[in-house]
Amino acid sequence: MANDSTNDGPPPLLGRLLFASGLAVLALRNLTNLDGRIDYAEYKGVPSPETLVPASSGLLLGGSLGIALWKLPKLSAASIATFFVGVTPVMHDFWAVDEDSRDEELTSFLQNVTLLGAALTFLKRAAK
Repeated sequence: MANDSTNDGPPPLLGRLLFASGLAVLALRNLTNLDGRIDYAEYKGVPSPETLVPASSGLLLGGSLGIALWKLPKLSAASIATFFVGVTPVMHDFWAVDEDSRDEELTSFLQNVTLLGAALTFLKRAAK
C-alpha cells in the first residue's frame, strides 16, 4: 500500500480495475451488438460508422486492458481519452434532442465527461 500515498509507480490496482472493468464491458457490449451500434451511430450522423464504431470500441477495449494491467499506460489512457472526446459530443448531444430524451442524454454526457477526467488523470500519472 506504500504506492497509494505517493505519486511513484502505478496507480492503485483496485482503482485501475474498477475503472477498466466498466469500460471493457462497455466496449464488449458495443462489439457484440455491432450492427445495432452502427445503426445508432448512423442515425446520430457519425461519418463512416461501419468503420468508426468498431475502431472506437477497440480503442476503448485496448485502453481499458492497458490501464488494468498498467501496460503501455500512456497509450492506453490516451486511447480512452480519445474515445470519450470523439464519442461524447456526437452521441450524447443533449442540447440537440427533444425534451423527452434530454435528461437521459445529459446524464450520459456527464458520465462520459467524468470518465474522460479519470482517463486524463491516468494519462498524467503515466507520463511521470
